[in-house]
Amino acid sequence: MKVRELFIVISLMSIAAIISISFYWPPVLWFFLLVVPLVLMGIFDMLQTHHTIRRNFPVLGRMRYVLESIRPEIMQYFVETDTEGKPLNRIERSTVYRRSKGETDTVPFGTQKDLYEIGYEWMEHSMYAKSNPQELGDFPRVLIGGKDCKQPYASSLLNISAMSYGSLSKNAVLAMNQGAKAGNFAHNTGEGGISDYHLQSGGDLIWQVGTGYFGCRNDDATFNDTTFQENATKPQVKMIEIKLSQGAKPGHGGILPAIKNTEEIAKIRHVKAGVAVHSPPSHSAFNDPIEFMHFIKRLRDLSGGKPVGFKLCIGRKQEFMDFCEAMIHTDIRPDFISVDGGEGGTGAAPVEFSNSMGMPMREGLIFVHDTLMGFGLRKEIKVIAAGKIITGFDMARAIALGADGCNSARAMMLAVGCIQALQCNTNTCPVGVATQNKSLMKGLVVADKAPRVKHFQEATIKSCLELISAAGLDGPEDLQREHISKRMGLFEVQNYSEIYPYIEEGSLLDIETIPENYARYFQLTRIMN
Repeated sequence: MKVRELFIVISLMSIAAIISISFYWPPVLWFFLLVVPLVLMGIFDMLQTHHTIRRNFPVLGRMRYVLESIRPEIMQYFVETDTEGKPLNRIERSTVYRRSKGETDTVPFGTQKDLYEIGYEWMEHSMYAKSNPQELGDFPRVLIGGKDCKQPYASSLLNISAMSYGSLSKNAVLAMNQGAKAGNFAHNTGEGGISDYHLQSGGDLIWQVGTGYFGCRNDDATFNDTTFQENATKPQVKMIEIKLSQGAKPGHGGILPAIKNTEEIAKIRHVKAGVAVHSPPSHSAFNDPIEFMHFIKRLRDLSGGKPVGFKLCIGRKQEFMDFCEAMIHTDIRPDFISVDGGEGGTGAAPVEFSNSMGMPMREGLIFVHDTLMGFGLRKEIKVIAAGKIITGFDMARAIALGADGCNSARAMMLAVGCIQALQCNTNTCPVGVATQNKSLMKGLVVADKAPRVKHFQEATIKSCLELISAAGLDGPEDLQREHISKRMGLFEVQNYSEIYPYIEEGSLLDIETIPENYARYFQLTRIMN
């Protein structure tokens, strides 16, 4: 008998005993009137499936909702503050919650942002705004796959970003994958490998291969062609993403705390259970850009021609330019590049890496797009943006700056019930999202949370397309930098095309046309000089 069922049986037997005793000793009746309602309330909390906090913490968990009903702002100071104690963005968080539940996400009293704050951004609308004809399920898609790809993938504009099983609970993984299946979008496995929970629901997968080669490694932690091919050729795996670096901790490697490394997870990753797992900071399968391009080809061939790309947070700009030169030198191209930002999230990272390492997503995205354009590679390679993509405006801005599509992790976690309690690395996540504690995990009901993932993804894409229509554009492909403006000072506003002027296509291929801001990097290049 399960613990919850045992508790209910004992509670009901106790109530029956109290009623019986009260006939012989009347004072017990008062105890009955006070305690029994709380017991029944606790039983109800454990049996309901919509609120994980109440399921995991019967009666006591109701205090969260009482405080939230009185003043929603209270909660962000008690359980939803960042590592520096600053309140998180309640507007964006509540938007995710409402959209995931299919509730009305309109707000009263107009804007809830300071329009005169330095850094405020907005999208320029048109007097000739267009209606948004797209219905759910009829959204534009992005075809990913270059000249050497035999199995291109028609990707959604918004997919689930990389989060590993191990960092997330099996119930969270199941909910996300079921949501992805229902909404026809992709679920990135994260570097922890492909688990049964990624495969169970049939949702499309982007298999991420990190520096630890989990799911495709030898005993000495080097890359294994055979096990890679076994996983990569699974029908659910639509793309392979080589993780070079992660925005939240670039140059560090992933961290799985020992307390979350169960026997099952250790088997999937081919590591020892019960010990902390630290991925190496860099790959052992290649040592320079030329070898990296051949590794991309190797994975594409082993997978049967599926799209292969890589994910990185931009660090040294010259190193990315080396990649582009290697693409030209070898005639090997990745099918896509995922650009993460220093603002990206993680389950565990040193605070210095989270706060002070890696280029922010917007600047990184612009640099990747412009560099590919300068080398004449942009038309062959799709660019995906990740790093606090939460709203339709976040998507529209990323696309305007150079992305073809977006990935989101933080918002998808919120959709399955994350309250940002900041206990991801302690195995005590109170809502069962980022824990391997089975008693906490049970509070997350997959059947309830999976539709929320689908609803959020659909509503956010719809919002993005509505913004595009309001700008008088036909689709995402028409978004340009000049459509997004930014307050640079109290009396100064510029659009992104003024802040970051476009680079001429092919301008980095001729020494005489290299823009001044790129010239110094060519003094350092290791391939073409």
